[in-house]
Amino acid sequence: MSSLSTEPARPAESPKPVRSKNISLLVIGPSMDILGGQAVQVRRLLGILEDVEGLDVTFLPINPRPPRPFLWVLNIRGLRTIVTFAQYIVRLAWTIPQHEVLHIFSAGLTSYALWTVPALLIGRLWRKKIILNYHDGQGDQHLREWRTAKPTIALADRLVTPSGFLVDVFRNHGMQARSIVNIIDTSRFTYRKRRKLRPIFMTNRILEPLYNVECILRAFSIIQKSYPDATLTIAHDGCSKPSLENMARELKLENTRFIGRVPHERVTELYDAADIYLTSPNIDNMPVSLLECFAAGLPIVATKVGGIPYVATDRESALLVDINDHAALAARSIELLENPDLVEHITNGGLEAVKRYDPAPVREQWSALYRELAEESSSS
Repeated sequence: MSSLSTEPARPAESPKPVRSKNISLLVIGPSMDILGGQAVQVRRLLGILEDVEGLDVTFLPINPRPPRPFLWVLNIRGLRTIVTFAQYIVRLAWTIPQHEVLHIFSAGLTSYALWTVPALLIGRLWRKKIILNYHDGQGDQHLREWRTAKPTIALADRLVTPSGFLVDVFRNHGMQARSIVNIIDTSRFTYRKRRKLRPIFMTNRILEPLYNVECILRAFSIIQKSYPDATLTIAHDGCSKPSLENMARELKLENTRFIGRVPHERVTELYDAADIYLTSPNIDNMPVSLLECFAAGLPIVATKVGGIPYVATDRESALLVDINDHAALAARSIELLENPDLVEHITNGGLEAVKRYDPAPVREQWSALYRELAEESSSS
């Protein structure tokens, strides 16, 4: 004899809604008209997202060019900022409503106030899902000194940084961030095995005070006393270039070239031609140039500041020195010139370290985050 269940019938579970359209993503950040690593990362991100199924990507530059008849305003500093900002705000107001998820690249301090805050406010006004992708080694200063920083950052649905260093900075200020690393396509670089080095040095950072290229010039002055034929190539441009060129003359440096900004596709040639890479910033986040050196087999001597120790390990993948210590920078450089075994050890370590920055897993992490936010948007 069968028995009837006395349990109440369970309602059938509603099937989860299936998206019938692609995710509409708006990437906001600097174009390659602006010097710096953020612009490079924007371009690389757009490149790896091209073939992602279910994703429609639009790029909105924070530095739009004016119409051709008005290009002359770019030569007038104050006017250039006003015109660029006005165009940017108009494009934000027009474009944001047409997209579902916003991916905002951001620096800190004044740049954040000018270019990031408007995107956050307009995005929140239209109830869009927002990713704030924060790239700035000055993050701690920004959070401490700018009252607007924390409340506006809190407008974003997700806070993402390229380094564990900034994750720790935000945690110390009571904010949760996650790390998705910068992108490097190692296939662009030719790994050249090095042991016995030539005294051929290079650096490739923006010529601004925070990157402290003065320290490199002082270190090179010491190096040339032991290696008179040593050469130093200083690539890139920036506001400090005239003072740095003057300093090189005062130090009576020989074989020192300031070659200006080098197109990104030609940077690989610089790495291949050099035997030691020097960088001595006072503040830094996650310099992609170090990853590029790893991929090229170029030994590195760097200051252990900001996010650099999160990328490079002293005497395992690079040699690290204290901030603004030009004597140590010179000493470690000479140590590399005189110790082929150390060169081989740290370049092997760098090649192993760079594997975690392969584009494929980075693309998947971003794609998963976009899907997560789009599903939240659909269910809200």
